[in-house]
Amino acid sequence: MMNSIILNAATRLVVALLLLFSVFMLLRGHNLPGGGFIGGLIGATGFVLHSIAMGAQATRETLRYEPQNIAMIGLGIALATGVFAVFFGDAFFTGQWWFAGADPTDPDDKGIPISSVLVFDIGVYLVVFGSLLTLVLALEEEV
Repeated sequence: MMNSIILNAATRLVVALLLLFSVFMLLRGHNLPGGGFIGGLIGATGFVLHSIAMGAQATRETLRYEPQNIAMIGLGIALATGVFAVFFGDAFFTGQWWFAGADPTDPDDKGIPISSVLVFDIGVYLVVFGSLLTLVLALEEEV
């Protein structure tokens, strides 16, 4: 933990910006470079900065959930996405599409397409986010 007034003040803003940018990268990765892995790294970087400025205990309180639990939830989401395709008779991890908000009376209106790949990316995001924070917080508490 550092006792820098400037770092403590700037950390609140920078963490919020990094989390917002990490969600942007997560959603952008579906069609462009990015995705769950890089989004998780960026999001975890914000909390690593928070840990440096405020201490590991304050970061754990801010997270509200243990980082290893976040990683395990993400792993469950990612695996469930793969198994989901099997219920439709497709191979494991085959992408599935839903069309939310489709108008049943208009054959041209398919609604908003939502892919199981996005749900998988969210799982990867949580795995990377939780794993990295588990390691960093354990190392910081050791010191």
